[in-house]
Amino acid sequence: MRRRAFIALLGGAAAAWPLAARAQLTATPVVGYLTAQSPGPAAHLVNALRRGLAESGYVEEQNVAIEYRFAEGRIDRLAGMAADLIRRQVSVIVASGSGVARAAKAATQTIPIVFGVAEDPVKLGLVTSLNRPGGNATGINFFLAEVNAKRLGFFRELVPAATRVAVLLNPANPTNAASTRTELETAAPTLGMKVQFYDASNSHEIDTAFAALVRERPDALFVAPDGFFDSRRVQLTALAARHALPASYAERQMVEAGGLMSYGTSITDMHRQLGVYAGRILKGAKTAELPVAQSTKFELVINVQTVKLLGLTVPDKLLVAADEVIE
Repeated sequence: MRRRAFIALLGGAAAAWPLAARAQLTATPVVGYLTAQSPGPAAHLVNALRRGLAESGYVEEQNVAIEYRFAEGRIDRLAGMAADLIRRQVSVIVASGSGVARAAKAATQTIPIVFGVAEDPVKLGLVTSLNRPGGNATGINFFLAEVNAKRLGFFRELVPAATRVAVLLNPANPTNAASTRTELETAAPTLGMKVQFYDASNSHEIDTAFAALVRERPDALFVAPDGFFDSRRVQLTALAARHALPASYAERQMVEAGGLMSYGTSITDMHRQLGVYAGRILKGAKTAELPVAQSTKFELVINVQTVKLLGLTVPDKLLVAADEVIE
């Protein structure tokens, strides 16, 4: 009798194990990460997101899962990817970029969304107000477009002979492109500069834009803040180097890839903040009551090797102001 009872007990326990495992798997929260970038160029951002989640007590493959969706510069893929995350029943969607955030917001009014956007999230229709978002979305406003005038001023100091500046915009990100255009059209005349705009939303169009630049010979290039351009940083910095064109970028990764200089919000730190916010929501915070945070970490980065190759000199004022000088 004892043997039969033991076998019955063992069989019952064995039958229960898969159910328990499934229950544990179901209980693990899932974060959906949606971005217009590609996996390789976005690796440092994904790592920052993981650090932010860890600060909130969530470690991937331990007590949280992450579903990654990379549009790889194809803005038209975002709606389908957002819908896929909803079918996956993720606990929260982290949306990096204004176009990405709007795609997520259009796809769901119930699943919490944590966004990182350069533009005013109220004007984008993501929240009712910054202090009390009032819906299923909140996040980080990281001020890329607003610092364009200051970046252009730093660029003028580093390249004082530059008066004709080409500006590369991504028309697939119309809100960001429009705000960048407006900001620079206002700032350029005060610095004694003229700006001319070029569009590119894929790799081929970047090549086409540079072909036009070679013909028209501007003094310098200002690359608009945009996730797509960051994903094409090797192509952009290589073309700028090939044509000996001084170029200014929004993100430090461009300078690490050989670009001349960058100034803007630290997108890496912003992704860490996104992870922290996602963790807070997983712990029960309500998006409607979680204020939109303002990203306040800005970086000026200069590549001295590129400075020398272009025959430039870094003014002492910029050397003092720079957060990092890459030798």
